[in-house]
Amino acid sequence: MKKKSAFKKRNKWPYLFCLPFILAYGIFSLYPMLYSLQLSFFDWNGFGEKVFVGIQNYVTLFTKDPLFLKSLVNTVILMAFSTPITVLLGLGVAYLLFDVGRGKRLYQTVNFFPYITTPVAIGFIFSYLFDWQSGYINKIFTSIGILDEPFFWLGSEIASKVIIVIMVVWRWLGYYMVIYLAAMTALPSDVYEAAAVDGAGKFTIFTKITVPMLKNTTKFLLITSLIGGLQMFEEPKLLFGGWAALGNGQTGGPGYTALTTVWKFYNDAFGLDSRLGYGSAIAYTLFVVIVTFTIVGFRISRGRGDRDE
Repeated sequence: MKKKSAFKKRNKWPYLFCLPFILAYGIFSLYPMLYSLQLSFFDWNGFGEKVFVGIQNYVTLFTKDPLFLKSLVNTVILMAFSTPITVLLGLGVAYLLFDVGRGKRLYQTVNFFPYITTPVAIGFIFSYLFDWQSGYINKIFTSIGILDEPFFWLGSEIASKVIIVIMVVWRWLGYYMVIYLAAMTALPSDVYEAAAVDGAGKFTIFTKITVPMLKNTTKFLLITSLIGGLQMFEEPKLLFGGWAALGNGQTGGPGYTALTTVWKFYNDAFGLDSRLGYGSAIAYTLFVVIVTFTIVGFRISRGRGDRDE
């Protein structure tokens, strides 16, 4: 009996130490998520009486709201282009800087600066660079003869998507570089020494040794990129809602070509005509999409050896 009571007394402390986190998570994360799920079945603007509408919000999303489907397609396109470019460039830059001797820290810091830059500043920079009247991109292209007259970059549907992809790659390249550099430092050096003794060149070492050994790191970055890409909001919102953005902060860019799903959710849930129930339906639909893409991406990124385990 004494042993049983001593056992209970000794093992209660881990639960007590975990209790503050569990309470905080339940109050500030779990409860809002469950409440949002419940709210998606109601029509409510945040002030009046909630009206139960069942699955009508979800039906409206796919049958009567073409902007939602367009925003979902835009998000997938932007994610599909930005993710592989960022991963490949991050891997390449990390490999180039890994063996750099003098000035290595400086090069790493310069490449990492965009990641710690505030999103508002990034939106301002790209809005200014691609501005129709005073942007430096138009000035450079017209001065060297590529363009005869300034091009309205932010008024073109294709150019708008390209600019957003460039923003995403420029902003996140430093983060991917740091992750790959950290993974490369953990690789065993004897493998490289053996390859050098056998006469393998740098390109062969990179493609046959470095890339395969970084498989788990690449998988991690791909999965997190899929999740982050489907939640894209800051880059298009700041590009078309900030300074020099079409002059009036147009929602979604020209022809809504830059409208992402999270931007759509933000407009419907917190705009002038607040529709919190409808916004909750958008949020949970996006959640299902993210889970689906994550599972598919994880299965695709698994190698044959992983499947056999």
